Amino acid sequence: MLDFCGYWQERIEIDGLTADTANKDLIHLGEVLKTVKKMKRLGLTLRLEGLAYKAGEKSERPPFSDGWIQTKLLDPDALMTLNPEARAIFIGMINSGYRPSETTCAGSNQFCPEADIPHMIIKPREGRAIKNKNSKRVIPLVGVSLGAVWIFPHGFPTYRENDATLSATVNKYLRANGLMENEKHVMYSLRHSFEDRLLRAGVDDRVRRELMGHSLNRERYGQGRALKFKAEMLQHVAF
Repeated sequence: MLDFCGYWQERIEIDGLTADTANKDLIHLGEVLKTVKKMKRLGLTLRLEGLAYKAGEKSERPPFSDGWIQTKLLDPDALMTLNPEARAIFIGMINSGYRPSETTCAGSNQFCPEADIPHMIIKPREGRAIKNKNSKRVIPLVGVSLGAVWIFPHGFPTYRENDATLSATVNKYLRANGLMENEKHVMYSLRHSFEDRLLRAGVDDRVRRELMGHSLNRERYGQGRALKFKAEMLQHVAF
């Protein structure tokens, strides 16, 4: 349990996640331990009090600027010594804005780079959930993101069952190689950069939310914009 707390401390600091997210996982694991104790009649005293994190505001992570992405992150030599799967996942975020965990846990049939409109399907798979129902979506793959996924058309087996190390691996590499725009940037900043580019390009609010996997904050009517239309919108902001 203490190791799990340490893992979440790192996630909060590196990925800018909230204490509430960590506490939910701690509660779930605590319930598992209590159930095992009861059903196995172990007669143990579990002292789990005091392990929860204090609630606080989510740490704001700034987006990478367009210039930094173009001249630093996409420099041909910048990421060459980062392991290939981590490099592909990172570059894939640039024009897709997916959450890293949505890619690492995806099955091989969720990547469709050879389709008429190349795309990735974000959905739960057996044994792995996604953040919420709004996260289920289809994202067109364009530009450098398509090129990255094309190299791994069946997904990323290194991280499929062990995605906890991905952000730490990428963030450590970026910092060690002077690729962070400032000390507040993290891997997840690419997702914020993607949303900012959509906003500046005047992409419709519903389309932005569908691409990001965000709630519409109202009842969802119709089927939304077609994949072809979304791909065309992304071409306007893609690197």
